[in-house]
Amino acid sequence: MTRGPLLCLDSASLYYRAYYALPESMTAPDGHPHNAVRGFLDTVTRLVTLHGPSAVAACWDEDWRPQWRVDRLPSYKTHRLADAADAAASASDEDTPDTLGPQIGAIADILDAAGIPRPGADDCEADDVIATLARRADEPVIVVTGDRDLVQVVRGEVRLLLTVNGGMDRWPLLDHAGVLERFGVPADRYVDLAILRGDPSDGIPGVPGFGAKTAIAVVTAFGSVEGALDAARSGALTRPLTPRLAGLLIEHADLIDAMRVVATARTDVPVPAPRHRPVADAALETLASEWGVTRQVTALRAALEAHTLDA
Repeated sequence: MTRGPLLCLDSASLYYRAYYALPESMTAPDGHPHNAVRGFLDTVTRLVTLHGPSAVAACWDEDWRPQWRVDRLPSYKTHRLADAADAAASASDEDTPDTLGPQIGAIADILDAAGIPRPGADDCEADDVIATLARRADEPVIVVTGDRDLVQVVRGEVRLLLTVNGGMDRWPLLDHAGVLERFGVPADRYVDLAILRGDPSDGIPGVPGFGAKTAIAVVTAFGSVEGALDAARSGALTRPLTPRLAGLLIEHADLIDAMRVVATARTDVPVPAPRHRPVADAALETLASEWGVTRQVTALRAALEAHTLDA
């Protein structure tokens, strides 16, 4: 039997997507919403069925905003801190409780009981775990995420299933050619594009004066931000690098260095190779019953048994 790909899930991306895509009127027997749990399990079941993976790794954010990244770039994900503060304020209002937090815990417990590995590491984001597993794998890899940052991991047999708007049938499965067509730069130069253009979703400011089209043109012409910066410093300017843009690169050289560190996913995270563990039947049955997802858990188990070699 042909060995399938390692399926690396950006777990947070998937459970947030489920939480906002499905109504909170979906509830567990105790009345608490279970929309994120239900949607997450349905998504994983369908992914397993479609791709027949050798293993599933539900990669986990042990630290969604590591201090070592903040030390280099204080703006990193600061807007998400504001969002979290707003959520906490809302949670204090009994009319608008925080309904996602308990569901994240339930998802973690269900994955653990189902024997699905949930790799994470101290001071690391799921992106770092995914990039490490993708770099080390000796098998094809499919990374599932809504985060464009992970475009950088695409290479050879590592592909990216990007959870853009719409149903799973519309999610593009990007290889090297697909990345180049969609973003205008090769996957290994995507970080350069993000540095120049910026990435507001992560608080990466970019270099003033560089929009997306200019950033793509500069990366294409010079191979990297550093290549363009070398040309700027030497005065060997060719289009599209104008004197004004060259001056901006030199002026923001320290910021460029910081953004490079922050935007690049680590590939040296100390996590073991993902291997499925035996199912904890009693615990899984209890969790499924408590959260009202017995049907979803049953379907997931059946998909893993039918389609996953390492189940």
